This record gives sequence, structure tokens and C-alpha cells, in this order.
Amino acid sequence: MKGKELIESELEQYLTQFEHHALYEPVKYLLNIGGKRIRPIVLLDAVSIFGGNKQEALPLALAVEVFHNFTLMHDDIMDNSSLRRGNQTVHEKWNVNNAILSGDAMMIQAYQLIEKIPVEFQPAIYRAFNKMALWLCEGQQDDMDFEERDQVSIPEYMEMIKNKTSVLIGFCFEAGAIFGKASSEIQEKIYRFGINLGLAFQLQDDYLDLYPKSIKMGKTVGGDLLNRKKAIPYLIALNEANESQKSQIETLINSQDENRVEKLTVIFEDIEVKEKTEAMISEYFELSDQSLSSIEGVDLSPIKLFAKNLLEREQ
Repeated sequence: MKGKELIESELEQYLTQFEHHALYEPVKYLLNIGGKRIRPIVLLDAVSIFGGNKQEALPLALAVEVFHNFTLMHDDIMDNSSLRRGNQTVHEKWNVNNAILSGDAMMIQAYQLIEKIPVEFQPAIYRAFNKMALWLCEGQQDDMDFEERDQVSIPEYMEMIKNKTSVLIGFCFEAGAIFGKASSEIQEKIYRFGINLGLAFQLQDDYLDLYPKSIKMGKTVGGDLLNRKKAIPYLIALNEANESQKSQIETLINSQDENRVEKLTVIFEDIEVKEKTEAMISEYFELSDQSLSSIEGVDLSPIKLFAKNLLEREQ
């Protein structure tokens, strides 16, 4: 059974125990409306690469997916989002109180799932998981704070997305090395790979929002600009713009001009924002690859293929 099918099957079986209580209906709903399951698949692949037992790691893979969706459930409340994966968000379908409480239950469920992995791995996994979870909360707080600030530096933004996005991906790779009983040095290297790959992943999300490789039905080009999000193309533009360009950007970003995305894109073209964003993405993919270069005795080709597919994705 392939990775995604395996995760879907395990999730389906896991959720059957929560059929008869209102607390778990939002949990089942969110976990059943799709998702690429990238994180648990990465974790299981990393376990295999380092010679660990995938069956023993399955509860941790489920824990990662449950925890990830818990963060999405609460993020949607904080962002006041109405849609998640093309469906109503939990707080819209039920209410905010239900979404908060069901999200809390998901976090607890993630820890209960970790209890099911072999005891020998639990201390290291709990340490790594707790570190990741707390940093993720820091990243979410920074993201909310940035919405209220006029100025955010590129280093500040990179630290925020590292915590909000990369640390969970880094944990998945690190956990694979832990289950494979790799040395602490290799655990650190594969973790750094995941961190830099996660940064490239988020930068590419920012890039594809403004410069999609193909137009998907219902996709709004430049949604980050319309919502005044401080994504990397916008931050690069402000950082590189002259005073006149900066004034034009700030006027347009705060306007209700229906053509403001198109007008901003013209200014961005003069600043070479597209090319500079592409260069940043390539830089972090290269950094991630460098983390693998000194790991010997392990077939890393599946990981390299995964990174390549991320780089080439269209959405």
C-alpha cells in the first residue's frame, strides 16, 4: 500500500472510535475533507530510509497529521477564514466554541497516539515533538503580530515561517532518523534538511500565489496582496524599491483599486521581484541539499525525489 493510501486507511480506522460524541464530529469532518498528507508520508518514508519499522511508526505518523489539522482548525479561527480545502471551515460549519474545543481534543489525541509508539523511542520523540509544537505556536503569534505592523524585515519573516511551517517538516525527517537509530549528528543533519526544505516550500507558496505556473479554477492570482499579507514577494519589493516605488506600493496595497494586483505586478517587474523570489527559493533548496551531502550509507534518492517534486509543483 502506498503512503497516502496507507495514511487514509489508518485514519479511517482511527476515527471509527469517535463516532458517537459531538466533540469529535468536527475532528472527523476536518480530517475527512482531504489534504495531501505530506507530513505523515514524509515521516514514514524517512523511517524506511533509515532502516526503522514503519508499522511501529504509524501511530506517530497519525499523530503528526492530527496535530497538523489541529493547528489548521485554530488558524482558521484566528484568520477568520470561511473555507478550508474548498469546504466550510469548522468554526463556520459549527461555531467558534466548538472549533476551539475540538481543536484542543485533537492536540490531546496527538499525544495519545505518541503513547502507542515503542517506549524506547518515546523520550526522544516527545522532546522533539514538544520543541516543534512550542515553536509552531511562536510562529503563529508572530504571524498575527505582523498583520498589525507596517514594517516587517525579511529575516523576521523567515524566522516566522521557519517556526510556523518548517519545524513540523523538520520534525518528520528527524523522527525518521530517530526510529532508524541514526546518530545524533545524522538526526541534526536530516532535521536541517527538513527546515530548509520547509522554508523553500513556504517561499514557493508565496511565489505561486502571485506567479502561478498554471491557473486553477477558482484560484485568485495575487490573493496575498489583496489580503495585504506580508508574503515574500511583497517584502522583497519593499526592501528593494526606491522611495517613489515604495510610495506607489504602499498606496496600492491599502487601496480598493480593483486592478491593484496588476498595477503592483508592473512595479514588481521593474524591481525584478519574480527573479529575486526564484533565487531565494533556489537558495533554500540548495541549502537543504547540502545538509544531505555528508550523510553516508543511506539511500537518500527518495528524499531527493520528494524535494524535486516540491520544487516543480504548480500549486
